[in-house]
Amino acid sequence: MPTISRHSIAAVEHDVRDLCHRYAERLPFHGWHHVGFVRDKSVEFAGANGADVAVVEVAALVHDVNYLVRRNSAAAAGSGLRLRLLAGAGVRPTTAAWIDAIVDEAEMRTRHRDISIEAQALSDADTLFKALPVTPVVLAHRYLDENGVTLRELAEKIVGEQGDVHDEGFYFYSPDAADQYSKWASANLQLWRCIKESLDDPTVERLLAAVS
Repeated sequence: MPTISRHSIAAVEHDVRDLCHRYAERLPFHGWHHVGFVRDKSVEFAGANGADVAVVEVAALVHDVNYLVRRNSAAAAGSGLRLRLLAGAGVRPTTAAWIDAIVDEAEMRTRHRDISIEAQALSDADTLFKALPVTPVVLAHRYLDENGVTLRELAEKIVGEQGDVHDEGFYFYSPDAADQYSKWASANLQLWRCIKESLDDPTVERLLAAVS
């Protein structure tokens, strides 16, 4: 018996897509464009690493609903909404609890080297979105607006959360992802380190104040 039926997966997708579109103004960064990307790459990574693909797909669909509950929040803030969405789609309670745990386990700020293979697949997909060369150019300002944070706060968050996992060698868990995308990840992290450093220059501070 499949862990989750295709009918339930379709129901979760429908409900999350509807929420993303209904509250699109509140989710300029974590909207359906982000969820869809993470879902597609999570499925790809789960298929390669032997994880339960259906569970990972649903985890990806609901992984960022916390941003509908509270701005600039941790994944755990979305647990109640996440479990209600899963229950409404007919996902068994034990499977729903597993999915909720996977989402928490995959979170960048708390993840470690030995998370489950399901969390690894989700983490790699979400991490890749952060590391895409286009993300700081096209989407970073959307993160600032969505979460009500400053550029300095975002730079400190990225460097603080991603620096250690990058330097310790588990920025990506998938060897193929690491081989293909580590160059992007390194360049992205170096960019944010430079941004953080530049914000200590009073002339840069005056420049940003003038254009804000």
